[in-house]
Amino acid sequence: MRAVCSLRWIDPRSLAVVAAGVGASPVTAARRLFLPVRSCSRLGHRRSNLPSSDAGRAAGSAHRCAICGRYPTAQRALFGRGEPEGTRVEGPGELEMEPESLSAEQGASLPGPAEELGTLLGQDAALRKLSGGELDRELESKSDLIDDKEFDIPQVDTPPTLESILNETDDEEESFVLEDPSLLNIDNIDTHSYDTSSLASSDSGDRTHLKRKKKLLDSFSLHGSVVRLSLLKGISAQIVSAADKVDAGLPTAIAASSLIAVGTSHGLALIFDPNQALRLCLGSTAVGAQYGAISALSINNDCSRLLCGFAKGQITMWDLASGKLLRSITDAHPPGTAILHIKFTDDPTLAICNDSGGSVFELSFKRVMGVRTCESRCLFSGSKGEVCCIEPLHAKTELRDHPITQYSLLAMASLTKILVIGLKPSLKVWMTFPYGRMDPSSVPLLAWHFVAVQNSVNPMLAFCRGDVVHFLLVKRDDSGAIHVTKQKQLHLHYDLINFTWINSRTVVLLDSVEKLHVIDRQTQEELETIEISEVQLVYNSSHFKSLATGGNVSQALALVGEKACYQSISSCGGQIFYLGTKSVHVMMIRSWRERVDHLLKQDCLTEALALAWSFHEGKAKAVVGLSGDANKRKAVIADRMVEILFHYADRTLKKCPDQGKIQVMEQHFQDMVPVTVDYCLLLQRTDLLFSQMYDKLSENSVAKGVFLECLEPYILSDKLMGMTAQVMKDLLLHYQDKNLMEDMEACIVHMDITSLDIQQVVLLCWENHLYDAMIYVYNSGMNDFISPMEKLFKVIAPPLNAGKSLTDEKVVMGNKLLVYISCCLAGRAYPLGDIPEDLVPLVKNQVFEFLIRLHSAEASADEEVYPYVRTLLHFDTREFLNVLALTFEDFKNDKQAVEYQQRIVDILLKVMVENSDFTPSQVGCLFTFLARQLAKPNNTLFVNRTLFDQVLEFLCSPDDDSRHSERQQVLLELLQVGGIVQFEENRLIPMAEKAEFYQICEFMYEREHLYDKIIDCYLRDPVRKEEVFNYIHNILSIPGYSAEEKQSVWQKAMKHIEELLLLSPNKAADLIATHFDDQIEGIIKNLQDQFLLFQFLRSLLDPREGINQDTLQMSPCVTEQFIELLCHYSPDQVLETLQVLEFYRLEETIQITQKHLLHEASSYLLEKKGDVHGAFLVMLEQLRSKLLVLTREIEESTELHLLKDIEDTLVKIIALCQRNSHSLNQQQREALWFPLLEAMMSPQKLSSSTALCQYSEPLKSLTMQVLNNMAAFIALPSILQRILQDPVYGRGKLGEIQGLVLGMLDTFNYEQTLLETTTNLLNHDLHWSLCNLRASITKGLNPKQDYCCICLQQYKRRQEMADEIIVFSCGHLYHSVCLLSKECGIETKGQMRWTCYKCNSSNKGGKLSENFSELKKGNGASLAQSSSESLLDSQQIQAFDQLCRLYRGTSRLALLTELSRTRGGEKHGLLNVSQGDPALNSVFQNENFQLHLTPPPLTEE
Repeated sequence: MRAVCSLRWIDPRSLAVVAAGVGASPVTAARRLFLPVRSCSRLGHRRSNLPSSDAGRAAGSAHRCAICGRYPTAQRALFGRGEPEGTRVEGPGELEMEPESLSAEQGASLPGPAEELGTLLGQDAALRKLSGGELDRELESKSDLIDDKEFDIPQVDTPPTLESILNETDDEEESFVLEDPSLLNIDNIDTHSYDTSSLASSDSGDRTHLKRKKKLLDSFSLHGSVVRLSLLKGISAQIVSAADKVDAGLPTAIAASSLIAVGTSHGLALIFDPNQALRLCLGSTAVGAQYGAISALSINNDCSRLLCGFAKGQITMWDLASGKLLRSITDAHPPGTAILHIKFTDDPTLAICNDSGGSVFELSFKRVMGVRTCESRCLFSGSKGEVCCIEPLHAKTELRDHPITQYSLLAMASLTKILVIGLKPSLKVWMTFPYGRMDPSSVPLLAWHFVAVQNSVNPMLAFCRGDVVHFLLVKRDDSGAIHVTKQKQLHLHYDLINFTWINSRTVVLLDSVEKLHVIDRQTQEELETIEISEVQLVYNSSHFKSLATGGNVSQALALVGEKACYQSISSCGGQIFYLGTKSVHVMMIRSWRERVDHLLKQDCLTEALALAWSFHEGKAKAVVGLSGDANKRKAVIADRMVEILFHYADRTLKKCPDQGKIQVMEQHFQDMVPVTVDYCLLLQRTDLLFSQMYDKLSENSVAKGVFLECLEPYILSDKLMGMTAQVMKDLLLHYQDKNLMEDMEACIVHMDITSLDIQQVVLLCWENHLYDAMIYVYNSGMNDFISPMEKLFKVIAPPLNAGKSLTDEKVVMGNKLLVYISCCLAGRAYPLGDIPEDLVPLVKNQVFEFLIRLHSAEASADEEVYPYVRTLLHFDTREFLNVLALTFEDFKNDKQAVEYQQRIVDILLKVMVENSDFTPSQVGCLFTFLARQLAKPNNTLFVNRTLFDQVLEFLCSPDDDSRHSERQQVLLELLQVGGIVQFEENRLIPMAEKAEFYQICEFMYEREHLYDKIIDCYLRDPVRKEEVFNYIHNILSIPGYSAEEKQSVWQKAMKHIEELLLLSPNKAADLIATHFDDQIEGIIKNLQDQFLLFQFLRSLLDPREGINQDTLQMSPCVTEQFIELLCHYSPDQVLETLQVLEFYRLEETIQITQKHLLHEASSYLLEKKGDVHGAFLVMLEQLRSKLLVLTREIEESTELHLLKDIEDTLVKIIALCQRNSHSLNQQQREALWFPLLEAMMSPQKLSSSTALCQYSEPLKSLTMQVLNNMAAFIALPSILQRILQDPVYGRGKLGEIQGLVLGMLDTFNYEQTLLETTTNLLNHDLHWSLCNLRASITKGLNPKQDYCCICLQQYKRRQEMADEIIVFSCGHLYHSVCLLSKECGIETKGQMRWTCYKCNSSNKGGKLSENFSELKKGNGASLAQSSSESLLDSQQIQAFDQLCRLYRGTSRLALLTELSRTRGGEKHGLLNVSQGDPALNSVFQNENFQLHLTPPPLTEE
């Protein structure tokens, strides 16, 4: 028993008890025990140490709970009590404690069972669910609730001194006993518990996971939740407490093996076991103050050594068994650089370190005569390019004998390339791989893993920088050489900051926005994405910038370090540990069962079943926990799926809406029940489906109905062949009740109906007209193939024999009967499947015997012979004969088959020939069938030839004109199938001509190659007359016909050319132009009918008819003859046709149009001839005549229709004047426009004002239209002068034209305003552009960075070279040598002109404009000048190019040039230009030039 010398609150629920004593060791004296203090009634008793005031025991032993009286388990916290045997400090001077400080302990270890679950705050449930920040807030909020009196805590009068603590004796031998020792066994922990803090547990209840469960991220995907991210609450709480209570600092690095090591910013290394108990605390804050933060950690393979790298460059090695400091290394690399990476290799005496100078060193550990030494060898110097990532190849225990491990491979990533070197047996570089161009801020990543490729296991190196992951497979050949082969790349849409293998098929990627992406390597499919921003990942930026040593690192390395988190993520045994600022998280792949259960907990049963089935079929990704044997795996998964299916069925019934419409319930079950059926059938568990599942769902009538209906698709697809008798019976009754008879029939024909009452099913099918089902039941259930035919014949035979038409239902029955007979004779089952092979001959014989029966079973006295054949022939002769034809083809050539065929043919002839109640078509079908059979090479049938002669007479009978086309078609078909050999050809052709069977004649002529006679057949056949053109064209153009045959056809066509023209002028003209072009003029002369000649010429010459005019060599006389016929027959189309015709003479054509008084056509021709004035006079005379008629009709009548004609004529005249004014001089223009103006004004002068009252306004409007259009070509003073010189207006009648004059003045004012406004805008715009141009070329340049954008080296480092620094206006900086290496410099006229490499690269495929740089030499004080004064220098050209890109419209110079342009010394308004020649290349006519008018600006001077 020891007296308590000091009590100190650690937090509102933990108390530090320090015992007083003498003679204690420094380590023992520094121990403290944290006892949780908590009220049972408030927060629940949970293994809490609540010291009782009346207990006569020293602090630190087990005490009863003050509330419940139980003996709780003592909980150890950071630096808890107890010290293992053999624990000692490495030398007397290693432990130095500052006065009044308890935070500098070193080497304290915590092995032993009593401390395995020790945590800082006692593992209470409430704190377990809080992160570091929330933990502090929770404690602060509850600190006021603690009352010292409540727990009777004794007061301490005098606090202990440091000496008293150091002299304390270690006399306490009693160890702490756990209340539940099984908690130490990691194997006994429930893998599905969410309330444990062991590494081997499932989700530890962390808020990240709980939030993810709420959002259901990826839970509904194909793969479910693949990984589990858990908070290690024990380690996290102790990290936070260590920072707060012993000034350990924030966590900086983590390394994981069978132990977990966490380094801190104050130089401490905390070692935890897999149960999150603190095992060791290595180092001290005093050493941390000297060495700086721990920047890198590494644990060797057997977990016996720990290497710590520090921010100030030192390296320490610790014994993890005893906590001893084994080595302190200060000279392994150049001083003043931080340790970025420290890595053990598989050789425990060999390690690799990488410092912030970018160098890599090999550390070799030796022990000579008891003295531990370390030898350092430089593997890569940072002066050749900084290395920022290293990764040695580690092999698992089972792969230690792999031949490639003898090389001790090491991968290194510099800022520009990847290197793979071998450390053994001698240093050798095996592979170098350059990155290529990429973002300089992206982080290089390396990761090794052994993978199985092509039946061999070899290491694969994954490396990336940016968004592309490269996979390199490393192999060793028989000679000992190492070969590296590229594998498929992984292209991403995000930048990576970490790459980790979780197994050989699955990788975990961390992007720059702290999202984890789980990827299947082989398929490159993303399995899951997790947001881990709440982890608050620790970044290693300060070490990459080497802030602890003064920041003496390169800019490029510091830029990479912004996103570096190499030491914050560690993987071991399929687990990945993430170090946060206040927490540690672990991520691992869920087992297959856990993934399924996770979906079940989210109530995603359908997704859980789908995922389980993917496991069952071996298609799932990232599978863990399944046996390799396929049968065992499927059995285990199937059992689990059955459990889920039962749960799914229960939930389906439970979640059914109790109230509402029946449709809602049906929809619910339609969504749920098919899933159950589907998976039961996939698992082949029909026993489960039709017993327990069906019984469950039968509790609800709606569910039962939906269940029965959803069986249909499985029955129809033959996935469900049989079912229990009860379910079958219920199914039929359900379909009958819901009147789903067609669906029921479809199901019956797919089912095994042997378990049903066959007679009842047959009756049901017959009553509901389910003939397919009835036939199927007879065939399958009773092997009866005749009864169905008898039943169907009884229905359709009576009306057919009576000559009545059948109802639709009976037609359906007849069709089914024919198909059924066809199937039986072909050996196929009806309606699907095949008849058993042993029954096929029997069924064929039975059906044939049935068909050829002389009489039916219940025959009446007057029944004709062969009733069944007769009925089928009457029903559908052609189809029945087709059935027989197919059957004959399937028959084997044996004696019985021959007898059957001959017998059926004799019966057919007897039935059809001896009866007159069959139509010609039916008879023809029979003989066509016979002709086909007789034409076969192996024919054995015999048919009397005289029967064919009788058929020919019957079909060609001239006394019967009915069914002409039908009889011809029947005979043609008979001939085509080979029946022609049964007839005499000399007799056949005359009979066909007499019967007007022209197709028969064509068939016969074609056999004899008399193609010219076929033309007569076409011309005589009223149905096929139009086809004669195609026939003639084919004969004359298609090869394969002799010259004589083609000549005979050509002559026959010429003979009937007029008849062909009458038939179709267009087609005839096309035919003539193609094959008779040299006979055109002769054809024209021979045609007497002028209208027919007109139609022919129009089809031939008018290009709109589609005939190519270039191939026709026509005389102009022919064209003029066509124009004259056109003037006669269709004068309205003359002008339109003249515009498209080409080959005619103008003078002769003008005479023709003038002869027929077609003024517009004459005007068009005169204008085309060049006589513009003559064309104008013709149109002007027409206008005057119409105006004259108008003035006369004003006095006589009030017809207004002439106004429209006058307006149309005026528009045409104005268009004529506008088209030609540009090519005329001023006098010629006035000769056009002034007579037109005079003509429009003359009616107003000659007629009285009262007579023209109602027409004055339309005439003035038309006159104003003339003035507006002529103003574009005639100067305004000339127009006014001409008006004032008029005798009428010169005598004081100006009032009558006041409106016209004012309108002209308004137009003039508008154009003047427009011109002034445009000029002001352009002057202002030009001034603004010049100001900006001047400002651009005088502006200084500000580079974005101080390193070259190509080589990434600072420009200062290359000052010793004869090199120039090129700075562009975009801010990019380059060395001139680098630009020349990228071909970005061009020498012109003695001066270099540079282009920006990055900008040109990013603009590839876009604008190809050159961006010229501004050259600055030395410090960039002077600009390089151009050697030619007439040229702009490079800076001015670049600025001007940028200015031009601001404007996408017409240049200002072009606008000013256009404004200053004059035509013929005459000044025209701005609008006049736009109304001129459309072909004129004016900037104002550009569709992109749109000027929006605003009022003229007010200029202030």
